[in-house]
Amino acid sequence: MAMAKTTSRNAARKAAYLMDCATTYYPEPLTLVSGEGAYVTDEEGRRYLDFFAGIAVLVAGHNHPQVSAAVHDQAGKLVHTSTLYLNEPVLDLAEKLSELSPPGLDKVFVGNSGTEANELAAVLARHFTKRSEFIALAHAYHGRSAWTVGLTGLSSWRNFGAEPSKVVFAPNAYCYRCPLHLTYPSCGIACAKAVEDVIKTETSGNVAAYYAETIQGVGGIITPPPEYYGIVKEILDRHGILFIADEVQTAWGRLGHNLFGISDWGVIPDIVTSAKGLGNGLPISVVIARREIADAYAGPHINTFGGNPLSARAAIATLDVIETEGLTANAAAIGDHLLARLRDLARAHPIVGEVRGRGLMIGIELVSNRDSKEPAPAAAERVLNLSKDKGLLIGRGGLYANTLRIQPPLVITRAQADEAAGILDDALGVADREFAQA
Repeated sequence: MAMAKTTSRNAARKAAYLMDCATTYYPEPLTLVSGEGAYVTDEEGRRYLDFFAGIAVLVAGHNHPQVSAAVHDQAGKLVHTSTLYLNEPVLDLAEKLSELSPPGLDKVFVGNSGTEANELAAVLARHFTKRSEFIALAHAYHGRSAWTVGLTGLSSWRNFGAEPSKVVFAPNAYCYRCPLHLTYPSCGIACAKAVEDVIKTETSGNVAAYYAETIQGVGGIITPPPEYYGIVKEILDRHGILFIADEVQTAWGRLGHNLFGISDWGVIPDIVTSAKGLGNGLPISVVIARREIADAYAGPHINTFGGNPLSARAAIATLDVIETEGLTANAAAIGDHLLARLRDLARAHPIVGEVRGRGLMIGIELVSNRDSKEPAPAAAERVLNLSKDKGLLIGRGGLYANTLRIQPPLVITRAQADEAAGILDDALGVADREFAQA
């Protein structure tokens, strides 16, 4: 699947008509025109294996017939109401989510985006606790509004010039670069225990909620050890602080084993926020909360495009596909296989510092020197572009922009995982020669 250079026609149109802040990958922006399953096709007919899935969105793959049929059927009936009116698809979705969510989380609000969901979660937490401070994690990413940017622990994304009410940051569970300079497991999960120190020393004690992405996506697929959230939840409960699990990227089976990723850690949060994969490409988000928390805020709260019947039908169909096609189990099985393949590559390529993740949410952190762990962002950019040229689309993230993000549709096969690993093997070999230090 050798790739020729993409035409510059749409690059010129982007420069002429889109704001410069509209971020696209690759020096020559890639224009996608169609997709099927795990593949997408560009305007010149070139086909790519999509291992980023529109930033972890297309869990059922591109153009899944069952999801498409549901959307087409609903489009012939009713496409918009706003939250000022009820519609049956959103009621059906809320009922289904109440049944599928972790025990006790049984009231739902349906919006458009993860940013909106995280905004509303803060409102619910404030009204329920009558408190105004929040704790987030270093390297966090929770959205692009003024409030959620204030929750974000990555300097490159804190650029809106606006801050919310007080937010303090706790160390994250970044074992490869431990913020406390310790080593797992002899550390005793000190990063989790540090949440209590943050409460006592950096807040007035007036903390409404603690936000955490189950696995940090934009932050570089930072994957907490299995003990982490249990320790944190015990601390939060003692202080009367709510746990908001940001499952925008980690829900809907992506981590394998459970529909909600946070369940893999054996804890039940007080509020879950999610979006992305639920609609398999149609804009939708949900806030799912304990009944007493949801009922503490009587509004008024409206959302013009929230509760959209078209998106709700897509979400119901997506949930059905996840169940009937066993996509959660597939994410676990193919994820384990792909992780093993990538860890083999890590042993062969000095440019790779660590491979980490769970299910089909995998990060490959690149370093120019394994001993010093010097980040290699230029190498990550090189591998990103080389992979595209060979027919594989992946993502990139991390505080140092040196982590490759692998978050494909959950429909991928073992053969497709092997194809992707082969392309990455070749690209990492080039990066070894160009960037790795002896």
